[in-house]
Amino acid sequence: MLGSALALAGCGFTPAYGPAGGGGKLLGGVAPDAPQTRDDFAFVRRIAERLNPPGTVRYRLAYKITTDRLGQAITPDGATTRYSLTGRAEYRLHDAGSDAVLLAGTVASFTSWSASGTVVATSAAEEDAHRRLMRMLADQTITRLLAGAGTLPQ
Repeated sequence: MLGSALALAGCGFTPAYGPAGGGGKLLGGVAPDAPQTRDDFAFVRRIAERLNPPGTVRYRLAYKITTDRLGQAITPDGATTRYSLTGRAEYRLHDAGSDAVLLAGTVASFTSWSASGTVVATSAAEEDAHRRLMRMLADQTITRLLAGAGTLPQ
């Protein structure tokens, strides 16, 4: 166990939430832009779960989410029984005081759902797929922000 820790220390690894990691700057300090859509709300909710609700806001997170629905399984008579949902989140972390862009990037993921049940079941499955996708996009965004947190100004 000690050997693993020494090996990580030797390669320059720094825990994101450790003293020199920079991740602590993000906790309670990121205010996402106000959500406009159901997907935005799910994305922002996950950001708050991971980084805590904003206290003293140091950073503003701007984002743009796009999704695309595509039929995946189509029966011989033309009925679609499975859909995939792809999504992208473009993000920019701004300094709250100067509005300068400090970190930026794009993340992408996908999920799917079955459309072979009732109309109600299919609708519920689609809503769940959107929530899952927004959670994945938010988690990827947080991972990227944590990876760059060491470069953020004090």
